[in-house]
Amino acid sequence: MTKNTLLVGFMLFAMFFGAGNLIFPPRLGLENSANFWPPIFGFIITGVGLPLIGIIASSFYYGGYKNMLNKIHPWFSIVFLSAIYLSIGPFFAIPRTAATAYEMAIIPFIGESETISLLIFTALYFILSLWFALNPSKMVERIGTILTPLLLLSILALIIKAMFLFNDNLPVSVPIENSDQSSFFRGFINGYLTMDALASIAFSVIVIMSIKRKGHSEGTELIKQTSVAAFVAAIFLALIYIALAWIGKSISISPETLAELATKGQDVGTYILNSAASQAFGSFGRTLLGIIVSLACLTTTIGLIASVSEYFNEIYHKISYKTYAVIFTVIGFVLANQGLSAVIGKSVPVLLVLYPIAITIILLLFINQWVPLSLSGQRVSLLLVTFISILSVAEISFIQELPLKQYSMEWVPFAVIGYILGWLWQRIVFKNNIAD
Repeated sequence: MTKNTLLVGFMLFAMFFGAGNLIFPPRLGLENSANFWPPIFGFIITGVGLPLIGIIASSFYYGGYKNMLNKIHPWFSIVFLSAIYLSIGPFFAIPRTAATAYEMAIIPFIGESETISLLIFTALYFILSLWFALNPSKMVERIGTILTPLLLLSILALIIKAMFLFNDNLPVSVPIENSDQSSFFRGFINGYLTMDALASIAFSVIVIMSIKRKGHSEGTELIKQTSVAAFVAAIFLALIYIALAWIGKSISISPETLAELATKGQDVGTYILNSAASQAFGSFGRTLLGIIVSLACLTTTIGLIASVSEYFNEIYHKISYKTYAVIFTVIGFVLANQGLSAVIGKSVPVLLVLYPIAITIILLLFINQWVPLSLSGQRVSLLLVTFISILSVAEISFIQELPLKQYSMEWVPFAVIGYILGWLWQRIVFKNNIAD
């Protein structure tokens, strides 16, 4: 492992570890305190495993996801990747990170959200994010050597102190929504909300670019260095998710407090982190948590601005990378000032459409590297998954009766059936079995 690969791994961890990565594991641990490991494993599969595979798969193919999806169909490549980049970029994830940083780093000190304070905070937040993102060639060094160590030290301080503090606490049973889902699949679906599988498609551009700049061209060495960097990020993510979920499992929260949070519409994961920080470090705990949240959100925002700008600069060169960066930063700034609840509420339906498609793409491209797959099979598989995902979010009646719907996995059989139908079509109609 080279020093640059380690820095790329640290950078990737910091870009993945954003707002949802902090909030969701503690809440999942609290809700599944009596059956801890199945939901955590489910969460790690979609929150760590899929992003890991997503990054590695991109190194197998010259030109990454953009060129490979062009083989499926050029219009599909443009529409899907644009939807990915815009959703994890200026329209959802970027404003979500800024709004989350404000709610967890500023509101505990001022008491309640204020229009002016939100405006000032987000202005400073996006100015700093833009400064880091404007020169992507230096971003690895800036994040990998400065921001990531600060983020890791802050998180570890909270986790270690909390482990001593809550070690003897008994688990608290809480009512769980979607009780028709198994605990494993509750964790699996919670992993969607991190947006990291989608982000892996976007971040792969920066990772590959950073490794190539150090002289590792296409081929085995690029795959090796990319894989190592992805595993560095994945190991840190998995360990921290487990630790944060354990805090949620171990902290004592009364049923009355949970009811009050539900009435006020406050996020349970946010409350757990604030409570843990306050109990562990007193008044300094709020400051420490503010630092953790701000760094986690900031590094993610920087990576997203850079990734989205790189992609759109590739498909339309007449607008410069720096101009795209400014445009997407301004959009994120405007939407962040609508507040966290508004941003999250609008993102969920979009994620439920994009995630099944993204998972199918990542797995198809990964499997194709080891077992050559029919191009027609890939096309039909993606067509059916896209169709079913849209109908499912639209809540079409017959979709609700499909197998695995209660686990939000109704698209999986169609991905498999679609590939088989496409393979048969290519085999019968074209009288061959071309592997792409």
